[in-house]
Amino acid sequence: MKICIMGQGYIGLPTAALFARNHCEVVGVDVNEQIVENLNKGIIHIEEPGISDIIKKAVDLKVYTASLTPQKADAFIITVPTPYVVENYSCDLSYVVSACQSIIPYLEKGNTVIIESTIAPMSTDETVKPIFEDAGFTIGEDLYLAHCPERVLPGKIIEELIHNDRIIGGVTPECAKKASEVYGQFVEGNLMLTEAKTAELSKCMENTFRDVNIALANELAKICAEIGVNALDVIEMANKHPRVNLHSPGPGVGGHCLAIDPYFIYAKAPETAKIIKLARDTNNSMPEFVVDNVKKIISSGKIAVLGVSYKGNTGDDRESPAYEIIAGLKKDYDIAIHDPHIDNPDFVSLDEATKDADLILILCDHNEFKDMDYDMIVKNMPKPVIFDTKNIIKEVPGEIKLFNYGNLYELN
Repeated sequence: MKICIMGQGYIGLPTAALFARNHCEVVGVDVNEQIVENLNKGIIHIEEPGISDIIKKAVDLKVYTASLTPQKADAFIITVPTPYVVENYSCDLSYVVSACQSIIPYLEKGNTVIIESTIAPMSTDETVKPIFEDAGFTIGEDLYLAHCPERVLPGKIIEELIHNDRIIGGVTPECAKKASEVYGQFVEGNLMLTEAKTAELSKCMENTFRDVNIALANELAKICAEIGVNALDVIEMANKHPRVNLHSPGPGVGGHCLAIDPYFIYAKAPETAKIIKLARDTNNSMPEFVVDNVKKIISSGKIAVLGVSYKGNTGDDRESPAYEIIAGLKKDYDIAIHDPHIDNPDFVSLDEATKDADLILILCDHNEFKDMDYDMIVKNMPKPVIFDTKNIIKEVPGEIKLFNYGNLYELN
């Protein structure tokens, strides 16, 4: 089977790697010339365990090729970004539409087209389907169209693409069947066949569920800081209940999923989706909450910011709340940024970041930050203070003052 995958980012590239590893001929299409050039040399541009070795081998075996343009194939998979429209929070389908239009010259009867990009409910039927119908195809008869959203965890993408259950949402039952045959090449989880609109809403709700529950934890952190209660103790105690699982509060929500997908549902029913919107507002308010508490800890000086990735142990900084926090602090403080997972010429080493710093601000739960060299920190900082917004540090030497979401009330 030959697979043409539009988009070679955090989802498209791992998906391409797995198809190639499972005896498919794969063409990975991307608009970035440098990415295409590097991929054809076996050089990947994302930090994700296992992918580099697979792609290098696939390139050597000539079963994977990166390209700026599509090629004829048995199946086409669309994995391009879907941001939201700022004005009304609706799903911006422009990249999806462009990708679909670009493959039309290469389509043949009997092909399968799969939209993996997360899209708003009804998008496949109302926007994508007409593109191919206008090109002369009859969906479900000579072209098979489906929406099959991914559900993966950065850092474990390969494992989860293989083992997680997969939603296969066909425009028709035959479309779902054909799409399931494509994923059957490597997916070992259950292939759940359904309608496209059900698959679309299921994916959006998976991320909305998580966003709402994080918002509840973040709201609790704010309440506890206000009334003088240890939020982390509350969460630990409440979670001893067999049917309670409060999430951990943090500096905000990032990533291309949780920070965006709930808006797609809200935009479809803004008068009804009140909880969804309120959760988004709550999580969006956390960067300001962090900045306000930093100002209570120190009024001026140097801040060592540790971590800008939205997800620990990855270099993925899409929609990361860290950047909003940094922007808010730069007005009043000197900022030095350290992130061992992101290659940025403006970032510095941990030693340089903490040298003469007045505060360490942890914004990401990288493993490197969970047990730091406290001797170096005590040596580098005149009065060492840490504000851990990810609640990952359990104990520090007596010379260091630690703030987290358990003791912010001390600042009031």
